[in-house]
Amino acid sequence: MMATAIAVATAFALPVGASAAPTASPLGTWLNPYGSVAVRTGACGDRLCGWIVWASAEAQADAREGGVTGLIGTQLLENYRPTSGGWVGTVFVPDMGRRFYSKIEPVGSDGLRVKGCILHGLVCRSQLWHRVAQPPHA
Repeated sequence: MMATAIAVATAFALPVGASAAPTASPLGTWLNPYGSVAVRTGACGDRLCGWIVWASAEAQADAREGGVTGLIGTQLLENYRPTSGGWVGTVFVPDMGRRFYSKIEPVGSDGLRVKGCILHGLVCRSQLWHRVAQPPHA
């Protein structure tokens, strides 16, 4: 298990073909741009996943309206694999109760652009997440 985690951490340290410029590893704890959800990323088998570790009362209420009763612990990022320039997988949008194709791209040393798309990538929305040492406290 530890060997798998180390292999995943190594694979996700830099995207394929990355330059020597510092880029964000997707491993860690991330806060969305609204400060309403914190996600901790880690290995899930040989892929990268992310689980909600904190959410504001408003985010939890929005998720309940979308049919998600227990937002904390929900897997938000699913089965991401490294590609050139980032990682691809599936993002779950709790307030919609749906999953979408997604790409994560590093932004500097402490940022990730998380993009979710529909219609085979014709319509996309993205957010810039920032690394945090710990999730906010309620």
